[in-house]
Amino acid sequence: MAVIDPGDGARRRSWSVRERGSFTAELAAGLPALMFLLLAGVTAVDAVTTRAGCLDAAREAALAAARGGSGSAAGARYAPSGAEVTLTVTGDRVTATVRAPVRTFGTRLPQLTVVGVAVAALEPGVPGPVP
Repeated sequence: MAVIDPGDGARRRSWSVRERGSFTAELAAGLPALMFLLLAGVTAVDAVTTRAGCLDAAREAALAAARGGSGSAAGARYAPSGAEVTLTVTGDRVTATVRAPVRTFGTRLPQLTVVGVAVAALEPGVPGPVP
């Protein structure tokens, strides 16, 4: 026959009463940090995606301008929303620069801007690039 010590159960109950609500307190302390990391990760992914779009748009704008077409129109077609396309001609090269803002989650956060740059050589026999 086993003997049950009534003091042992009383000690367990007092321990569980002391720890009551500790998970809630830890969650309340850790949840803002977890949300910040989540939003920072989503913003970083959005920045990488926007930069890839800027590079594509810059490449298309530089190639179109080097072939004598409208580089700004070609760049604007491929650029992310809100992007600014600029073309510069230096000697026999066309440089296209596309700048686009990155959406951040929060109005008080600073706005990020990513840039994509591409350079193309002017095609021989083409009258000149059209900005």
